[in-house]
Amino acid sequence: MLNLLLALLGIFVLFCIVARLLHRYFIYVPDPKRVDPKEIGLAPLEEIVFKATDGTKLIAWYQPAKPGKPTLLYLPGNSGSVAARAGKIRAIAASGYGFFIMNYRGYGGSGGRPTEARLVEDAVSAYDALRGLGVGPMNIALYGESLGTAVATQLCERRKVKALVLESPFTSVVDVGKLAWPLLPRAQIMADQFRTIDRIGSIGVPLFIIHGGRDAVIPLDMARHVFHAANEPKTLTVLPRAGHHDLFEQGAWPRVNTFLEGLDGLEAESAAETQGPARAGRRVEIPAAAGAER
Repeated sequence: MLNLLLALLGIFVLFCIVARLLHRYFIYVPDPKRVDPKEIGLAPLEEIVFKATDGTKLIAWYQPAKPGKPTLLYLPGNSGSVAARAGKIRAIAASGYGFFIMNYRGYGGSGGRPTEARLVEDAVSAYDALRGLGVGPMNIALYGESLGTAVATQLCERRKVKALVLESPFTSVVDVGKLAWPLLPRAQIMADQFRTIDRIGSIGVPLFIIHGGRDAVIPLDMARHVFHAANEPKTLTVLPRAGHHDLFEQGAWPRVNTFLEGLDGLEAESAAETQGPARAGRRVEIPAAAGAER
């Protein structure tokens, strides 16, 4: 019996070691093919090539903003490439916003291999490249999608921006991993943990979170935990019928657009609050979320 227990323990330890070595293959699922935006009907956007701090070549797509509109620095999720988000890009760009979306390392023609630290540093380089194109800090809004919500949050700690939008955020990759591998010591196995829950409290810009009520990849409760840990002003919007990959089909962009259009008024309201009596926090919008959960 003792030999059997020792053998099982050895197998478990070996499995954990292999998981430690290979866990990044589960976090990052890149499509390395380089695509010109014009090939998929996004002629207004142009390809931008810039370098990371370590010299790695990175690929981004860019469209300048129309007068009076901010530029969205978009940090995508963990799979595919920016080309897989053509529909979302088209909707945002058609609204007049500037748009800068980066292919992470190993994605869409960008060189190198992704890790958490590298992705965050590359996001900083993308921000600096956008500043080099003449876009001021208060004309930049960060938009993070899924894995990109963690990258955007860390970038927001390091650079000045107008606002932060998080689409389908999670508390940490460790917590997401718990759903698939509940018995493994994930905190010890995973080098890249993307712990947004530990960082969101340091963010001081207007925050907008949007999440699907039927998200089977990142549970709605994770978005709620992130929201409650964040500072005001903040808004959480739940699309009851949306899952993880179809938020735009379920009406996400009009909600985000309304938030972005209201930023100037929010800034004026904040300035007035500093000169007058304290006022209640902003309304939290969760349309029909309770019914969706039932």
